[in-house]
Amino acid sequence: MTFRKRLLLLMCIDSVIVSFSIYMSHFFLNPYVKVFDVSILTSSIVLLVTHHMFSSVFGLYRRVWRYASMEELRGIFFVVTLSIVVTASVQAVVFQSVFERALTVTWMLHIILIGGVRFAWKYYKTYGIRLFPAKKEITATVEAPQNRTLIIGAGSAGRMLARQMKETKTVDCELVGFVDDDFTMHKLKVSGLPVLGSMNHLASIVINYDVNHIVIAVPSVNKERIREIVEYAQAVCRNVQILPMIEDIALGNVSVNQVRDVSIEDLLGRDPIELDMDSISDTLTDKTILVTGAGGSIGSEICRQVARFKPKHLILLGHGENSIYTIEMELSQTYQDDFNIITEIADVQDADRMMNVMEQHHPDVVYHAAAHKHVPLMERNPQEAIKNNVIGTKNVAEAADAHGIGNFVMVSTDKAVNPTSVMGASKRMAEMIVQHMDSKSRTRFVAVRFGNVLGSRGSVIPLFKKQIQNGGPVTVTHPEMNRYFMTIPEASRLVIQAGSLAKGGEIFVLDMGEPVKIVDLAENLIMLSGYSVDEIGIEFTGLRPGEKMYEELLGEDEVHDEQVWPKIYVGKSTASDIGVVLDCVERFEEFDSAELRERVLRIAHGRFVEDEELAVVK
Repeated sequence: MTFRKRLLLLMCIDSVIVSFSIYMSHFFLNPYVKVFDVSILTSSIVLLVTHHMFSSVFGLYRRVWRYASMEELRGIFFVVTLSIVVTASVQAVVFQSVFERALTVTWMLHIILIGGVRFAWKYYKTYGIRLFPAKKEITATVEAPQNRTLIIGAGSAGRMLARQMKETKTVDCELVGFVDDDFTMHKLKVSGLPVLGSMNHLASIVINYDVNHIVIAVPSVNKERIREIVEYAQAVCRNVQILPMIEDIALGNVSVNQVRDVSIEDLLGRDPIELDMDSISDTLTDKTILVTGAGGSIGSEICRQVARFKPKHLILLGHGENSIYTIEMELSQTYQDDFNIITEIADVQDADRMMNVMEQHHPDVVYHAAAHKHVPLMERNPQEAIKNNVIGTKNVAEAADAHGIGNFVMVSTDKAVNPTSVMGASKRMAEMIVQHMDSKSRTRFVAVRFGNVLGSRGSVIPLFKKQIQNGGPVTVTHPEMNRYFMTIPEASRLVIQAGSLAKGGEIFVLDMGEPVKIVDLAENLIMLSGYSVDEIGIEFTGLRPGEKMYEELLGEDEVHDEQVWPKIYVGKSTASDIGVVLDCVERFEEFDSAELRERVLRIAHGRFVEDEELAVVK
């Protein structure tokens, strides 16, 4: 049914209700009242006109009554009450008298009938007209038992989710009740379901009510509490799902479609970083933005985050055509009418190509995310680490400087701190180049340093998942190895925030909380996959070449106590001899892999020596 037909139907129904209400109010008070009495006709016309007028003002005809709630009931109350007040005012002026009793009865009938019709429609759309299911459906239910579902959280999200589950006929679940730590709700009913107790009672509730499915619906609590709830729930029930994001409450979008399996990100135990939307908007909105490595895990997420701020042009630059095509198609589907999406298949190792790209597009901000990042691979191929991570950064930075680009933000890593690997050393050398360029350029050059990213290509999570799918064991290098972790969106937001805070030369670092033991991560992922550690097993393989036992985010000489934004620190600038970096870049092909590895590690540690003094860095 079109909106116009729906509007006409509602107005006709309301007109009948208004006329009926005012006539019946007089009839109840005087059964012998005349239908065409002047006072009744006048009051009916005034009430009818004002009802339609206030219904339009309060949007009563634009409501989706299938999802009606107290908000819609409040709208009905205001429309009817204001209509009655105006009608009483007209009666006082025209007839020098107000028919209080008749208007009171009219007001009650008006609210009951207007609300009744709409909520009757809601009932029909939710439950239909049958009081009992057909026999065929009962048989199907017996053959395929429903999940007995318990919802953790009886707040706004839990209530809306329960209502959606009841109304969605395709959802195979039988709601048992709620669990909530608010003791004032205990033994009461919310949305027709009992609040059975608090989290302390969860184990006994699962047993007593034969619960085999738990949905966590507390999106407003912090990550640490979410992690505790998830761990407790999974200890007593294998089938645990979650409704994340407080945005769902704000937008009223809570539905069964957003319930998903618990992910490892939910167990990270740290709240995401908050952005300074105003400063970022000033930096990105209606500007030309270039992202190198735009097809990678971090680069593609930076593109998604930038797109939210509606730039004028978004340039996706990458070496792999398939990955660039993928992110281009994804962004085009959502933002094709909002800004221009431009793709450039190019290699950052090609200095002339970088100059051409900068000259052609002249971006306002460059996010440099193109890099080789796999530690063991770079240990075996140090020349490629230098070419891509160091020379590639130098090429893009020099092109940005040559064309007067406003901001240049390089994506770095915690492995650049006291590096023990070629990859970490090459990223530290790239930081040195960025800081050197800032000292002699009008462009603001900064670097952003963060830890491991959950779910990125080549990260430990996909490897663990594949090993679990194959039946195990999950391989962990050492029982004491730990890492800082963050999600891909968090990492990308930090990069964007750094660009807006940049004054030039800084190395921004995220406060990533406490490091996570890799073995704990493996155990959690095994648990999330529905297995026990005994079933899958964990095997320790020993440290690989270039790996650290513990990661650092700042060196001792870089530590700065002051936050520049909540959870964001800026490291102190340290002196570096750019000459030896540039010399290594010029001569790196002269050395074999072992010699080149020794050289880049010494440069990254600030120990600059002549060729004959080189010694292996342990």
